[in-house]
Parts: sequence; C-alpha cells; structure tokens
Amino acid sequence: MINQNQFFLDSGFWGFFYKILTPVEWLQTWILKIVHDFFVLLGMNEVGVSWVLAVIALVLVVQACIFPLFYKQIKSMRKMQALAPKMQRIQNKYKGKTDQASKEAMSREMMKLYQDNDANPAGSCLPLLIQSPVFMSMFYTLSAIPYIASGVKKESLGAFDQATAQQFTQTDVFGIVSVTDNFNSADIAGKVVIGVFVALMCFCLWFTTYFSMKRNTPTASMNKQAESMQKMMLWLFPVMYIFSGVTMPFAVLVYWLTNNVCNLVRTFWQVMYFPTPGSPAAEDKEKRDYRHENERRAKAGLPSLEEEELQKAKEAAERRDAKGYQRFQPQRKRKRK
Repeated sequence: MINQNQFFLDSGFWGFFYKILTPVEWLQTWILKIVHDFFVLLGMNEVGVSWVLAVIALVLVVQACIFPLFYKQIKSMRKMQALAPKMQRIQNKYKGKTDQASKEAMSREMMKLYQDNDANPAGSCLPLLIQSPVFMSMFYTLSAIPYIASGVKKESLGAFDQATAQQFTQTDVFGIVSVTDNFNSADIAGKVVIGVFVALMCFCLWFTTYFSMKRNTPTASMNKQAESMQKMMLWLFPVMYIFSGVTMPFAVLVYWLTNNVCNLVRTFWQVMYFPTPGSPAAEDKEKRDYRHENERRAKAGLPSLEEEELQKAKEAAERRDAKGYQRFQPQRKRKRK
C-alpha cells in the first residue's frame, strides 16, 4: 500500500481473499455510514469526530454480535472441563493400542460422551474464527477508503462512494493526525499520537493475557512447559503488535485499540463470574458467593450457612445418641443349595 497509485490489497492472493469477504466489508461500510449520519443529526460536523465515533461504534456492534458466541464458548469450556476425568478414563482405556479398531472405538466413545453431555470441543474456537475475518475486513475497508477518495480504486465499496470517502479522509483527530495516516506518513506530532495508540494496544493485550494467567489458570495444571508457553505468548504477541501497528492507518488503530479494551473488559467479566475451576479466581468466587449467601439469608431472617451446618451437626449427634453406639455385625450371605 506504499504506492499511492495502486491498491495492493486488491491484487494477488489477498485480492482473492478480500473478495470473498466483500459481504462483510459491505455491511461494515453501511454501519459506519449510518452511525456517522446519526451523530451528524445530533449536531456534530460531517467531517471530524463523528467518523471516529462511528469507527468506535462499529467495534461495539461487532462485540455485541459475538458476545452470545463468547458466552456459549464459556459454557462449552466448562462442560469440557467437567468431562475431563471421563475423557481421561477413555484415553487410559485405549492407551498403547495403535490398531485401527482401537482408534475407531476410542473415537466413538469420545463422540458419544460429547453427545450425551451436549459438549462441543470446537465451541471455544468459534468466536475467534468469526472475529478474525471481521477484523481483516475492517482493515481492508479502512485501508481502501483513501484509494476510493483519490479515484485509484474506481468502484465504490458499500456505502462509500468517492464523495463519502473524501469526506472520511478529511477527518483528523485534534488537528494532529488524519484517520488515513500511518506512522510513516504522519508528521512528528502524528507519529507521537500513533505511537501512544500502538503502546496502549500492546499494553491492553499484554495485561489481558497476564491477568488471565495469574487469576484464571488452575494451579494444579501448571508445569514448566505450560508456564514457558504462556510467558512466550505474554510477550510475543504485543511485540508483533508493534511492527504491524505502525503500518496501519490511524482509523484501524482506533478500531484495534477499542477492540482490545472491549476484550479486556470481557476478560474481567469472565474471570469474575465464570472462572476456571481450581484457579485463584474460582477460590475468590466461592468466598464471595459464600458471603453473599449469608447476606441474603440475614436479610430474609434465615440462619447463616455456619448456623445451618452447626444445626445439622447437632441433629446428627442427637440421632447417634438416640440409637446408641452399638455396632451391627455384617451378615454373611447364605449359600444357595
């Protein structure tokens, strides 16, 4: 995309790939246009912050659409975790057996286990599989708009004809950086703003991974290999963000940063209400639920959990006293003649 007279994302393999994603790109442009027009109706200028807010609103729309899938992902993960002991028993049953019949038998038992418990091993991957093409489409859309405005890309893209694209490209943030600028094309002040956005993106990704590792990882499942892998992911992806972020238009960085903030908030929510069993967050949730239950009982005038346990212990002791401590000898079964 360095050559202003040719839009490289329309050529070669990527041209074919982004052509497949055209319906998603078309929908994104109309969401941007409708939200922008709504802000204009509220009194904002046609050129300016209204377009930046439209990009942020697009992220929120995407997040709202994938949240039901994310919720389903959590439920699927919990089911798979609950089935882990049974899965282990099946694997141990066929351990060391390499013949085709044994492999097929193990596969059938695994599938039956999933079906009986309504579990889907691929369910946890579904939000990522959907979100990735959406982000790639957004990258294409925001990258193509300047070329539509200049006439290099002759055909319009959804709601963006040349006039609308020119209006979008005139937008800047605080008069410092244009939404179409990247790190190389921006001036010194623009480079600083873009650098701050890239740094915030990296920090959000790093902290999301770090928080999940520390709070939502079962202590029993940690070993040196898993710990090394997590540490590599903790630092590798933020570093990759640095090299990819400086090449992207500022509008894409706005989308990306907003998306990372949403993912961070969603991770907080998941760890708070759906922690992984055996993790520090799960232990805190048990204590929190215990405290809330006692508060609910106090408001309803019911005995606390401690008082209930004490009462049960007293009743069990009274039953033992009433029956005495005589030990009943087990009776042998008579052999049939």
